[in-house]
Amino acid sequence: MTTLPDERQRLLLVDDEPTNLQVLRQVLSNDYRLLFATDGARALQLAKEQRPDLILLDIMMPQTNGFAVCRALKADPLTAAIPVIFVTALSDSQDEAEGFEAGGVDYITKPISAVVVRARVRTHLSLVRVDELRESRLQIVQRLGRAAEYKDNETGMHVIRMSHYAKLLALAAGASAAWADELLIAAPMHDIGKIGIPDAVLRKPGPLDAAEWDVMRQHPRIGAEILGQDHASGLLRMASTIALTHHEKWDGSGYPNGLAGEAIPLEARIIAIADVFDALTTRRPYKEPWSPEAAMAYIAEQSGKHFDPELTPLFANLLPQLLEVRNRWAD
Repeated sequence: MTTLPDERQRLLLVDDEPTNLQVLRQVLSNDYRLLFATDGARALQLAKEQRPDLILLDIMMPQTNGFAVCRALKADPLTAAIPVIFVTALSDSQDEAEGFEAGGVDYITKPISAVVVRARVRTHLSLVRVDELRESRLQIVQRLGRAAEYKDNETGMHVIRMSHYAKLLALAAGASAAWADELLIAAPMHDIGKIGIPDAVLRKPGPLDAAEWDVMRQHPRIGAEILGQDHASGLLRMASTIALTHHEKWDGSGYPNGLAGEAIPLEARIIAIADVFDALTTRRPYKEPWSPEAAMAYIAEQSGKHFDPELTPLFANLLPQLLEVRNRWAD
């Protein structure tokens, strides 16, 4: 008979009193895999070796108390992300404050309530799962960007530079730090649709003819289809929007939908400037690199035509920071 793996999440229970560990075992053993430690040193060892999903930690222990154990956990990159719930007879507000300052996420006082313990553990494990899902989604998006790089002639450094240019411009335009960070991550997806363009067109060394341009202009729609267009919000929504609209132009002469002005999403207007600046200032098989000053002059000349006229002067003011990015991630 096949034995299925135990997929339950793992908890590390730490208390110098075996009786207290036994009480916690009775409360939690049906739903979780449990590890036990009766001193701080053993707790740190198990945390590093077994990487539990959550730690329930007593404070008053000999040699190394719970606060010190928690600080040691948070100082180690291998264990820093593991949430710690203090379970202790100390109930003074100053003790609680010290626990949170040490890096704990919650504080349960003894004698414990089984209902409270289960609820707090369930809540913090659900937050861990949310973080894991977000991290997985970020990695998927970034790997899709790598797939597009393998297909295209552009280098990985291009999308890194362009993404940082975009973040700088977003912040200069007054966007929040969180929105600018999301743009940084979503930006490499702008040309994901080129995966669907035949190599004969995508890698053609000379100019494209009219029919080939018709094919090339399909990549924004392909990119949006790959990333999905039914996301209500979040990173994938932004990435899909950028993929679809980054070739639209302020005067309405762009593609695929001929959007104009503020009908073009802000993230796409920012990407358009960042992408063109990097394309102009780097060497490509068909051209030599332009100087940053010449690229800025072109962007200024295209203000109100290709580019958002409010964003172009903000971008020009960023030139020192842009050059730092360019030097840091040179081809």
